[in-house]
Amino acid sequence: MKGDIEMANAIQVKGLQKSFKELHVLKDVDLEVETGTIFALLGSNGAGKTTIVKILTTLLNQDRGTAAVNGFDVAEQPDHVRRSISLTGQFAAVDEILTGRENLILIARLRHFEHPRQVADDLLNRFGLTGAADRRVSTYSGGMRRRLDIAMSLIGNPEIIFLDEPTTGLDPEARIEVWKTVKALAEGGTTVFLTTQYLEEAEQLADRIGILHGGSIIANGTLAELKKLFPPATVEYVEKEPSLEQIFLAVVGKKEEQ
Repeated sequence: MKGDIEMANAIQVKGLQKSFKELHVLKDVDLEVETGTIFALLGSNGAGKTTIVKILTTLLNQDRGTAAVNGFDVAEQPDHVRRSISLTGQFAAVDEILTGRENLILIARLRHFEHPRQVADDLLNRFGLTGAADRRVSTYSGGMRRRLDIAMSLIGNPEIIFLDEPTTGLDPEARIEVWKTVKALAEGGTTVFLTTQYLEEAEQLADRIGILHGGSIIANGTLAELKKLFPPATVEYVEKEPSLEQIFLAVVGKKEEQ
């Protein structure tokens, strides 16, 4: 049975602490993630984002505090937690020798699906990879590999997916591809816990954003709520060179008036 956790929250963390010898990485971390939303944990390198993900996915034990995922305590009910989640790390865990289809079929077989090829075909279609299904993954772009990696992690229909810095090392075009994939996951009802160091990524994707600094969540809320934490901007007059678009519209407008 699930613990006394309100099911409106897919993830609930209270007073989480973790140290590595003398290094205190997490200090009384509190956060909540509502079911079916995208939560972005924002922080610089070494802030402890991956440590939180490892604790929530049962790969690491906390020193103090409690954490529940899908209503299950991560320390006391790790097996139940693992059945309801999936984790995609910072680097795509795909086999480059195999084709995209073969990667998906392999995972479906390991998870004992009766029709692994059908599972693979459905995911290839869902993630726009059908045209590249029978090509070796070594020929895929960075964005395609990441989309395949996320597709593999969805085999078994996890209720919650953890994406640990999913666009690290990707070019802008590939990053946008991944953003579209993440948005589609949330639209389909999947809860997404995303870690990132890119401010724009959090701004584009997240329903709520937590800022991790110095081992604690120093701010947590929607983008609009976080903006209110800063003083209003002062308005100053700055002379600005016109853009080519403005020049074009001005010239065209004058021509039409003649």
